[in-house]
Amino acid sequence: MVLLPLAEIVARQFSGGIPGSGPIVRNLTLWVGFLGAALAAREDRLLSLATGQLLPEGRLRDGAKIFSKTVAAAISAMLARASWELVLIERDGGSAIGAGIPTWIAQIVLPVGFALIAVRLVAGASEKWWGMGIALAGGAGGLWLGLNELDLLDGRSPWLAVGIVLTATLLGGPIFVALGGSAIFLFLADGVPSAAIPAETYRLSVSQTLAAIPLFTLAGFALAEGNAAERLVRLFRAFVGWIPGGTAAVTAILCAFFTVFTGGSGVTILALGGLLLPALLKDGYGDRFSLGLLTASGSLGLLWPPALPLILYAIVAEVPWKDMFIGGLVPGLVMLGLVVGWGVMTDMRTGVARSTFSGREAAAAAWGAKWEILLPVVVLVGFFGGFATLIETAAIAAFYSLMVQLFVHHDIELVGGLRKVFQQAGVLIGGVLVIFGVAMGLTSYLVDARVAAAALDWVEAHIDSPLVFLLCLNVLLLVVGCLMDIFSAIFVVVPLILPMGLAFGIDPIHLGIIFVANLELGYLTPPVGLNLFIASYRFDRPLLEVYRAALPMLAILAVGVLLITYIPFLTTGLLDMLGRGATLGAVP
Repeated sequence: MVLLPLAEIVARQFSGGIPGSGPIVRNLTLWVGFLGAALAAREDRLLSLATGQLLPEGRLRDGAKIFSKTVAAAISAMLARASWELVLIERDGGSAIGAGIPTWIAQIVLPVGFALIAVRLVAGASEKWWGMGIALAGGAGGLWLGLNELDLLDGRSPWLAVGIVLTATLLGGPIFVALGGSAIFLFLADGVPSAAIPAETYRLSVSQTLAAIPLFTLAGFALAEGNAAERLVRLFRAFVGWIPGGTAAVTAILCAFFTVFTGGSGVTILALGGLLLPALLKDGYGDRFSLGLLTASGSLGLLWPPALPLILYAIVAEVPWKDMFIGGLVPGLVMLGLVVGWGVMTDMRTGVARSTFSGREAAAAAWGAKWEILLPVVVLVGFFGGFATLIETAAIAAFYSLMVQLFVHHDIELVGGLRKVFQQAGVLIGGVLVIFGVAMGLTSYLVDARVAAAALDWVEAHIDSPLVFLLCLNVLLLVVGCLMDIFSAIFVVVPLILPMGLAFGIDPIHLGIIFVANLELGYLTPPVGLNLFIASYRFDRPLLEVYRAALPMLAILAVGVLLITYIPFLTTGLLDMLGRGATLGAVP
């Protein structure tokens, strides 16, 4: 996926390019995603709700784990069977993705991936043989149900089955099980074969822009695995460490930088927490302030290009991704500025120690981090300079990051280190892509059932003011953000709220930035905001202690969300200045 787009850029200078290059790369996204999902299942890192962690340890939590894994294995087996049906249909159809490669060859990873996930869920259900036996029976039962799906409901209501699936998810089961399982039973109740779900998964996976996501993620993990963080900390401290709140500013900026490329706030906290928390404490910041700052800063970069949520929103809402990138620039600065401002106030109030500015140190730090500093330049030139498509730019970023960490700084070993980077990136992408795929199936059902239209009718009947609608939307998204990861929410919630926003005259780009900003805030919202659990794990602190530390940051970022919501100019001003949907580069 990295090398083929780069070869395409070179070949385009001498000919029409490489035949089949684009479709092959897009189909490789499917392979990376589902093999990564199998790895995520093996490591018990499939994305799930944090609600399962609220159960007390002991028999109750163990029983909930067995139940949730059993249901998850059953749904995974049903999805594997449905995917196999899709492969057989495509094999009979004889279509090809390009370069003579049959479509069914690309799709074969779907049943294989779901089957591997089912096996891993069974293996991870319990340490006791009888617990694994129950989960194995669930997987076998799911396969039997899939083979007899047309007679499964036969006019019966699907809601009992949907309720069981949702209960398993609330108890700690993977999120894709709630989405995929609900889609299966709702489709079957309408007499639609479950193969419609993997068909939607495949359609999403080969979209024009999705392949950029694993490539940008790979670039982020290459930076995180090397010593890029240390070089950037030295750089930012040399230039801003002498001002009030300098170390706090360094923390926020560096976390935002990494989140832009890794796409996950949890990754940022896990990768940088061990470096930044001691630095904050050493400079005299309080323990509670430092813990809260790191917990909040993990999601600051989600509004800046090329953050994954912006690309995904553009895909789902069918808006130009360049408009999303431009629209998020100023709101992202607002959120960052509020956090940095709080750090400055804390510094001035408590008298935190500051470093002395040294021109020699600043020059040395800049020279040491010169390759990392150039990465955003490379990405922006690729985006807006007309030299490459979005996917090609992502490939350039991944290749550049790997080469710098491998051969310039020698931070990553060629074999073991590179494998670790690929595996980490694959696990994250797999955990996300499997959710995307089944969510598309559920979204397809919701569209067919006119759920969005019914919700719009209700909203128009009860809410008259766009301002009231936006306030209600903020509350809804805050709840969604603390219960669901941002990637799942994009595919489930955006198709429902987008028609409402358009009905109230809200710009779809502005709505997208509001959406991402609210979900960013949801990561910090007790009791189950994702960042809270990750920070508790990373810093080995009680969850209630993390709650208390994060509350001031939650209030500060809530102010930012309200500013972004009710001052549309923050999003649209730069867009209107540059021209919406304008072709900023020669390459589409």
